[in-house]
Amino acid sequence: MIRTFSFVLLLFSISFFAQNSISGFVTAENSGEAIIGASVNISGTNSAVKTNEFGFYSISTNLQSGNLIVSASGFESISAPFEITSGQKINLKLPALGSEKEKEIEGVTITATKRLNKVNSALSGVEKLNIQTINKLPVLLGERDFVKSLQYLPGVKSGGEGQSGFSVRGGNLDQNMVLLDDAPVYNISHLMGFFSTFNSDAIKDVTFYKGSAPAQFGGRLSSVVDVKMNDGNNKKFGVSGGIGIIASRLNVEGPIQKEKSSFIISGRRTYADLFLKMDKEYKDNMLHFYDLNAKFNYKFTEKDQIFVSGYFGKDVLGIKNEFGLDWGNSTATVRYNRVLNDKWFSNTSMIYSNYNYNIDIKDNANPFKIKSNIKDYNFKQELQFSPNNENSWRFGANAIYHTIKPGEIFNNKTNNSDTERKNGFEMILYAGNDWKATENLKINYGVRLSSFSVLKGTYYELNDQKEVINTIKSDKTIKTYFNVEPRFSANYKLNENSSVKLAYARNTQNFHLINNSVATSPTDRWVMNTNIIKPEIADQISVGYVKNFKDDMYEFGGDIYYKSMKNQIDYKDNAQEAEPIIETQLLFGKGRAYGLEMLLRKNKGKFTGWMSYTLSKTEKLIEGVNNNTWYNSRYDRTHDFTVVGMYELTRKLSASALWTFQTGNAVTFPSGKYLINGEMLWYYTERNAYRMPPYHRLDVSLNWILSNKKRWKSELVFGVYNAYGRQNPYMIDFRQKPNSNETEVVQISLFRYVPSITYNFKF
Repeated sequence: MIRTFSFVLLLFSISFFAQNSISGFVTAENSGEAIIGASVNISGTNSAVKTNEFGFYSISTNLQSGNLIVSASGFESISAPFEITSGQKINLKLPALGSEKEKEIEGVTITATKRLNKVNSALSGVEKLNIQTINKLPVLLGERDFVKSLQYLPGVKSGGEGQSGFSVRGGNLDQNMVLLDDAPVYNISHLMGFFSTFNSDAIKDVTFYKGSAPAQFGGRLSSVVDVKMNDGNNKKFGVSGGIGIIASRLNVEGPIQKEKSSFIISGRRTYADLFLKMDKEYKDNMLHFYDLNAKFNYKFTEKDQIFVSGYFGKDVLGIKNEFGLDWGNSTATVRYNRVLNDKWFSNTSMIYSNYNYNIDIKDNANPFKIKSNIKDYNFKQELQFSPNNENSWRFGANAIYHTIKPGEIFNNKTNNSDTERKNGFEMILYAGNDWKATENLKINYGVRLSSFSVLKGTYYELNDQKEVINTIKSDKTIKTYFNVEPRFSANYKLNENSSVKLAYARNTQNFHLINNSVATSPTDRWVMNTNIIKPEIADQISVGYVKNFKDDMYEFGGDIYYKSMKNQIDYKDNAQEAEPIIETQLLFGKGRAYGLEMLLRKNKGKFTGWMSYTLSKTEKLIEGVNNNTWYNSRYDRTHDFTVVGMYELTRKLSASALWTFQTGNAVTFPSGKYLINGEMLWYYTERNAYRMPPYHRLDVSLNWILSNKKRWKSELVFGVYNAYGRQNPYMIDFRQKPNSNETEVVQISLFRYVPSITYNFKF
């Protein structure tokens, strides 16, 4: 037995070391930006690999010479010759689409190649958002926004009219992990949700996972949005920006040391407050936001590079001398990566994230302030290993220290808070592998091992009536939760253009947003695990089918999924949301979500776009709610249908339109009323048993390129949001008619016929 094992090991070693390795970086020819997810394969073989998030690739071959075929979305494909030498490094540069196809670049020939990423990928439920496509979509007030673009994909539903928040496969708004250069962003909204925190000018790559995410991602039940900032042009300086009717933005980038280091600074500010000053009634009010993205990178050697990036954004809302509210996110990421050898790549990261809001009640008799924040300090080490073209491994470890301050109240410079700072410590180990098992079968599998420790502080024990029976003050760890999160996704190719997929994933969540309405607010209450609030757990299985046809002109995808959720949280009946001991107002149970998703996309030609449809159901079962029976989640919508079309009228003129239809949100309306001591009180029965009216809207836009010269580019973008003036419900209120016992229903709508014009430039 030992001899047999030794012989097998020897054969593996011989085959492993017999292969030669080629590695390097794939970058954009015109800017030096690393290209994420570029395909690198050897001509005449089935050997193919993808570049990582820093543009690095490693490919093995038994050939002594040949050609590397490299392709990526938005770039021309190239063919580059190679001859094997010991530890050969080949850095590759891709020209942008539209380059002259006859020319050669440093011995590289531009070619054409098919792109079948979804057909070939082992992962299920993954979308790569194209920034160029996002910029063509009609949007509210002309502000380009990839978060809003997510809401037009199957399985994704908006949080409400104008909202940046979104629900994925029936999950709550807080069940989406949004990462900006690996830093979590807890609030993705500006101006109460009408804009997202992300400036599209600063964004290079967006990958959205709603199925089985790779093992390196976790922390939320429903989805991961992995956002990468631009690195900055390391070849030449450039300035771009835009001027809109409500906000403007400016982006500056360039080399510090040519082809060795670069920077990018991107800022944005709204001037809604200037319009308020034009009206005497509102001139003392405040309403604006601003944000700033910055990134710097430096290449020490061909193997060593450092990246430093950060984001800071803030919103300010004030009503004269009566009320003030501000909130904002700040993140910072320092990453050092090193090519250890042709097969090993190391990335070390230190990550900081801070979300805070402040409320200032300027009552003359009893003024007070409320301050709240969440801070994360994260150290992450990851190793990537490519032993051969059939396997690509990732191993990593995270150590995260969390601090959350639910709301400290200050009155006359005295801290009168009934709450205190909570602390948690999270440890994560993960391993994952992309494995090409056969020519037709690809598998991505992995596991996350996580622990969350509730650290010293004040905690409570409750009885069955949710009353505090004991207060625990401890300098030791209160409780530690351990979880194992397996991941598995398989793709079997039926033929060159179609495949079927099967995926399973377990996810856990240690931070929870306690919110009693569909619309998000910056003051919504975040809590972490306690001795009473346990980690949420979701198990999801999905089956999918993908097909490309007519030479990749069309792409169709369909998925069926079922998700089972544990430790779901909801308010008890008649909850007091301002209660400092939030556990006394909460109940816990389980949930389930299932549905069908379909997407048909046209990728080529003057007319492009897509249609998406989702049929779904999401329910909860929590003891003490709805007579202990299943009830609709607030994000349950039966139907969701979207059509997006973009048409190139001429070389300088293009039009786009978007129409969406959604079943109304599940809501709790009063079933009756009664009078006590002259005061009218509403009587409620079933939770979320009613529906808002259906939501539908048409948006249109027109892009007019004014100049497309090498040194100066400019365009005008005209748009109309809600073009046929549908009065979609934002809120429905029940109230008593004056001097009458009759009840009237009042619908509040936000937007009708919202025109916009934006001027974009780049030089």
